[in-house]
Amino acid sequence: MNKTIAILMGGWSAEREVSLVSGAAVSNALKTAGYTVTPIDVQRDMGALLTRLYPKPDAVFNALHGRFGEDGCVQGLLDILNIPYTHSGLLASAMAMDKPMAKSMFATAGIPVAPHIIASRDDVLAGDVMERPYVIKPSNEGSSVGVHIVGVDANADELSEDSWPYGDTVMVEKFIPGRELTVTVMGGKPLAVTEIKTGAGFYDYAAKYTDGGSIHVLPAEIDSEIYDEALRLSVLAHQTLGCRGLSRADLRLDGDQLTMLEINTQPGMTPTSLVPEQAAHVGIKFEELVTWMVNQAECDP
Repeated sequence: MNKTIAILMGGWSAEREVSLVSGAAVSNALKTAGYTVTPIDVQRDMGALLTRLYPKPDAVFNALHGRFGEDGCVQGLLDILNIPYTHSGLLASAMAMDKPMAKSMFATAGIPVAPHIIASRDDVLAGDVMERPYVIKPSNEGSSVGVHIVGVDANADELSEDSWPYGDTVMVEKFIPGRELTVTVMGGKPLAVTEIKTGAGFYDYAAKYTDGGSIHVLPAEIDSEIYDEALRLSVLAHQTLGCRGLSRADLRLDGDQLTMLEINTQPGMTPTSLVPEQAAHVGIKFEELVTWMVNQAECDP
């Protein structure tokens, strides 16, 4: 029997446009693989979403990015409906999106992370809450949305109440210099290490999703022991949060020291995305990748 797959895409987070591109790419690949596909542009109307999910599909491919789609909210709904879905379950998704919680879990597991504090908007706007350079991050966004680096020579008025893109509190993290690395974990096994080079200062939203915004060196040209350690730490991070299916870990390499920045439970599947690129590097075509993800779909009982 031909399986039916609903693809959740779009949403209303800051990553809506990227999600639409990911969803379209996945939809085309699954159609080519012989599935019956129903793309669903998710709006902030759960009644409408429930209607689109009946009759129940055989599985959901969750191509949503950012808040409400990647943080356990949609996962909980699909658990209630008993519809299998791709990527991680509710708890792992929620912990990965909550950056301070994820870092606490990583540190407990022996994974090196950058020192950080949680600061209020008033304290950050009043002056430095940490020795420069440091990074200001929303506590629960993905794709580097809202990330702001405060350099040693940064102007004091770079952030103001009028331009404040965050909520009442943010995570302020020590800036880790060095090289940007990323590792895809698929079915509990690492695929490869990519080094990301960009002229943007760091791998920001534009560098991630603009054609030519970054250069991907695959495999990363680093010492073999460091390469293997990056693979190990990425798998450990995946396991520590209880992720399933596919995830992508982002790390910094400063000298010979690796630091885990975060783990992405629903990484991009756009033409410029890192996961399909790493899969192709180890001989997995895009169609095979998304088919595997659908076959691994499940929900929490």
